[in-house]
Amino acid sequence: MEARRVDGLWAHIHWLGVLGALGSYTAAAQRLGVSKAAMSQRIADLERAAGVPLVRRTTRSVRLTEAGQQLADSTRDAYAQIERELAHVKDLAAAPRGLLRVTAPVALGRQQIVPRLAGFLREVPEVRVELVLTDQLVSLAQEGFDLAIRHTARPPETHVAWTLCETRSCLVASADYLARRGRPEHPRELAADLGLHDCLPYARPGETPTWQFQPLAGSADEASASTPPLTMAVRGPFSANNSEALREAAIDGLGIALLPDFSAQSALRAGTLQTLLPDWRPVGSFGESLFAIRPYSPYVPRAVHALVAFLRQSLKDGFKP
Repeated sequence: MEARRVDGLWAHIHWLGVLGALGSYTAAAQRLGVSKAAMSQRIADLERAAGVPLVRRTTRSVRLTEAGQQLADSTRDAYAQIERELAHVKDLAAAPRGLLRVTAPVALGRQQIVPRLAGFLREVPEVRVELVLTDQLVSLAQEGFDLAIRHTARPPETHVAWTLCETRSCLVASADYLARRGRPEHPRELAADLGLHDCLPYARPGETPTWQFQPLAGSADEASASTPPLTMAVRGPFSANNSEALREAAIDGLGIALLPDFSAQSALRAGTLQTLLPDWRPVGSFGESLFAIRPYSPYVPRAVHALVAFLRQSLKDGFKP
């Protein structure tokens, strides 16, 4: 009888580990696909069986006690191994299937990922995608994401990363703005202390807006590879932490914007924005590549491989105007 009772608590211990990782009954219940009441009941049953408190509840948070944390830590690897093996068995089917939880930056996701997902889902009808758009760098493992699309110069070394395409930054302005303020011929003309141009910087809390430029090979200003980039503090009437917002402000003639090419692409194709300073390359403001990343694991679900392969093919030409 006692053995059967203990055997019935294995799932309860897994639920305790999820609760400890997320710090919330609501979040843990959502992750496990159960009700909050069921979650609370399982933990109460486990505490009665253990004979000691496992969870410390306050008005603002839920934390494991020392005993609860010890139990969760000592069993975490075993449950992770069970989860991997079960996923591997389920994925032995010929066709990719199941739910893919994917996260991507807001502007990139809206403009470049969402329009491509319909084609992917038609190719693999047994796969479902849950896309979470956020500019916050979420923890993929803790938040339960299978894949993240990241625009960066260097993906984290603790993750597996697939390069989807190379990207570049574009300095752009509208024809209306250029008619009123003139076309800059050198990056120095953008400096805030000169007051010649209104610039629309990407807002990063605690940082003074600066733009950096390197001359392209063959240009009159070409320098050696060891020469540091030309850096200017910039200023203007508007800034935002979203490249779509900056693009729309530039289209409306508010100033000169520095955008990732995936945000500038549609406006450049439509002719509502024009590129500036063709002999210079903006550097340092945005990532230089688009990556699909996931935490390292010995097994990668077939559906993840399918989505990565689809995006690599779809994005192979980058974001040319």
